[in-house]
This record gives sequence, C-alpha cells and structure tokens, in this order.
Amino acid sequence: MNQNVDVVVVILSTAPDAATGESMARTLVDEGLAACVTRTPGCRSVYRWEGSVESVDEELLLIKTHARRAQALTRRLQELHPYEVPEILVLPAAAGLTAYLDWVRNVTLAGEPT
Repeated sequence: MNQNVDVVVVILSTAPDAATGESMARTLVDEGLAACVTRTPGCRSVYRWEGSVESVDEELLLIKTHARRAQALTRRLQELHPYEVPEILVLPAAAGLTAYLDWVRNVTLAGEPT
C-alpha cells in the first residue's frame, strides 16, 4: 500500500478477551497511533493452528488510522498482543464521511512531521 497518499485505513485484529482488547485499544489511542478502536465482543474464530482446528471466543478490533501510521501501529500491536501470530489486516477505506476521515487524519497525524 502506498503510505504517502492521504488514505485512511482500517486495521482488523482480534483480542482473546475484553480486558486485553481494552488495554490494546487504549494504548493505541493514547499513543496517537489510532484515532479510534471499536471493540466488538462475542466473535468466534475457527482456524487451523499447528495441524489442529481450533475454535475460540474473541473480541474483534476495528482500528482506524492513517496509512502513514499503519506500519508503526502494526509493530506496536504485535508488541502488545498475547498471540504468537496475531491477526493484523490493513484495509484501505475506499470512501466515507469526509468529516470523519478528516478527523482520523488529524488525530493520527498530529505532531508528525509533514
């Protein structure tokens, strides 16, 4: 993804429980890496891991940031995450309410050199 364009991205990740989700969300927002993290409880993931099919309850995290912050956010999320291989998917926001996209840009790029 071209990180120099003025693109807002949504990063998808999961957390094993509400406390971990809250901690990761607050840290990412407190550190200015994310403008907003929406926590969606009650998700169930079914996946293959080390030869077995696993099924676990999780919390889905929808993390909104600027594309220029995605790499730093990904690194920080890996540091915070308890999983060996956490889900981290970066999806560009193709469109949205201009005022909201501007807010995400302003919050996540505040203090960053232009």
